[in-house]
Amino acid sequence: MSGAMSGVTTGAMTADTDVLIVGAGPTGLTLGIDLARRGVAALVVERADGLFPGSRGKGFQPRTMEVFDDLGVLDAMRAAGGTYPVGMVWQDGRRVGEHRMFDPVEPTEDSPYTEPWMVPQWRTQEILAARLEELGGRIAFGREAVGLEQDDDGVTVRFGDGGALRARYAVAADGGRSAVRRALGIGMTGETVDPAPMLVADVRITGLDRDNWHIFPPRENGGSGRNSGSGGSGGDFMTVCPLAGTEDFQLVARFPEGTVPDLTLDGVRKLVATRSHLAPEDVTEVRWASDFRPRAALADRFCAGRVFLAGDAAHVHSPAGGQGLNTSVQDAHNLGWKLGAVLRDGAPAALLDSYEEERRPVAATVLGLSTGIHRGEVRRGRATRQLGLHYRESSLTQETRPRPDGLRAGDRAPDATVAGVRLFDAFRGPHWTLLALGTDAPGDVTPAAVRVVRGGAHDTYGAGLFLVRPDGYVGWAGETGAGLTAYLSRVGLG
Repeated sequence: MSGAMSGVTTGAMTADTDVLIVGAGPTGLTLGIDLARRGVAALVVERADGLFPGSRGKGFQPRTMEVFDDLGVLDAMRAAGGTYPVGMVWQDGRRVGEHRMFDPVEPTEDSPYTEPWMVPQWRTQEILAARLEELGGRIAFGREAVGLEQDDDGVTVRFGDGGALRARYAVAADGGRSAVRRALGIGMTGETVDPAPMLVADVRITGLDRDNWHIFPPRENGGSGRNSGSGGSGGDFMTVCPLAGTEDFQLVARFPEGTVPDLTLDGVRKLVATRSHLAPEDVTEVRWASDFRPRAALADRFCAGRVFLAGDAAHVHSPAGGQGLNTSVQDAHNLGWKLGAVLRDGAPAALLDSYEEERRPVAATVLGLSTGIHRGEVRRGRATRQLGLHYRESSLTQETRPRPDGLRAGDRAPDATVAGVRLFDAFRGPHWTLLALGTDAPGDVTPAAVRVVRGGAHDTYGAGLFLVRPDGYVGWAGETGAGLTAYLSRVGLG
């Protein structure tokens, strides 16, 4: 594979690529897209022979929808999915009530996406992979990373087939059991969120409508179905959710401690018949199935030398609240522009230190949130939408206004319409954006890589200068242009 790549000169050794991304999940594919649109040579390698086939991570939070807008895949994601259905609670074959996981929120000018959007993970990865290929990026399947070495100039990743690839930087996006993380000797600190095993499966079922997320809670005597005496213990629930854009349902079930879930068609049929009013034959197909034990863990570090951890390789979440995949995609969105700045724009390598500085605290916060939701201590709401995540404390953030009111440097840059220009349209792409609102844009400090939007003071932003990073956060804010030139030089735009 390396022989088919043009080679990138670095130090005394020629690299096969600028960035080697290990793992073709949503994290690795997102990063590959971001690098490809910046003209950075990158290769995604995946140990499996194809993309992940299951629905596992099926929900996007509003902040991730904004990321997909920036990457040019939002229309495809919206066409492939749908909103979450209202939960319908069943008992003894009767509908006994509705359950809403979150309260609906009306879109506003500054936040056009306010509710989670459902797309099964396999379809998400198909869309991301197609976008990557459209931009000239590539995925090499059947390449299992088993070890690595690095030096001052680059990283050599070794594969199970005996081959190796050399890159200037490498990114571990290879999941919770990351081989790259283990090779680096980076530990994971965490806890078991729930000791009981769970099953998740994509199934075809007759006898249930597709307008509701069907919830089969446990009964005190064990089970809630046709054969309630043979069901699980208290807390051993089952849910069956129609997967938007498909004919499938995602089935999730919790089992008593010590149980080994049966992932076969017969096993799933028995489970459904035990815990619901459905007959075994109503389950016509099991298309994919997996078992797991919910846990929460955070990598002790997110980088080591020239290797970075992203996604599940850096943080493992309970699936409750739909935070894991979303945090992972946002890791990639944060890291991509920084790698591009160092590799293409001449930014100092020290810029990459801000990746761990910014993303590890976010991951820690989100881990606490998802664990609280799993345990019933926290309700899904404003925090789970992830629009309030910020980098105010980052060393990369500079707020030069003496008395900022409302929006501050480090915050997510909201949408708005300024002088007839929609800001999300202006932000879209790999560039920086300078908003000059109610003040003049300094004409001598704006390089070609910065798009300028001029207009009057805006209710959401107020008045001033706001330099918006490529990942949609305000990096620098000021009343005048004093200090802006130095900041631009720091990020490779001087």
